[in-house]
Amino acid sequence: MTHRNEITRIVNPSVILSSGDYDMTEVIVTESGTGIMPVYSWWLVLIQGLAALILGIAFLVYPYLTLMVAVIFVGAYWFVSGIFSIISVAMDRTNMGWKILVGILGIIAGLVILVYPIYSTILLPTILMLFIGVWGLIIGGTSLAAAFGTKDWAMGFIGIVAIIFGVLLIVYPMISAAILPFVLGGFGIVGGIITIVLAFQLKSISG
Repeated sequence: MTHRNEITRIVNPSVILSSGDYDMTEVIVTESGTGIMPVYSWWLVLIQGLAALILGIAFLVYPYLTLMVAVIFVGAYWFVSGIFSIISVAMDRTNMGWKILVGILGIIAGLVILVYPIYSTILLPTILMLFIGVWGLIIGGTSLAAAFGTKDWAMGFIGIVAIIFGVLLIVYPMISAAILPFVLGGFGIVGGIITIVLAFQLKSISG
């Protein structure tokens, strides 16, 4: 006996508006009732795609200026997050020492970035490349060890590539940091276009 996987849309009653209209936030339920996943408003997805596309173009046209702005935003986020972390101790004293430590480190790191944005734009991506390089070595070594055990040569190839990638990032961290804006720009443009296409597909489905 064959089963046809029918899809039913159920509008979330919590988003019904007073005018009788409703937000297109929905859940999709399969015939068996087990497959439930949210369908987000298409225009929110469109905004995310446009933002990613604009940011990607900015990284390619003004790579280092855009990177500095992004680093400043990170610094501002760390600073504000550190303040809220310390304030939260007054309301919830669980893990108080950890919250105070994270808050102080966040405030200090945020202030350093905000006071020295140019140096931070050089230092922060370089440190990030070193961390990614170490991560690449760990992933590569794990994949190689698993490949020898399972005779999976595809996994072994991935492990070798990850190790080479990690070594290059560790040996040339500043060069990698200099290339980072262009990589982010490429990902932003490709990801933005894909997201915009997805938004219009969601619109056609919901319409």
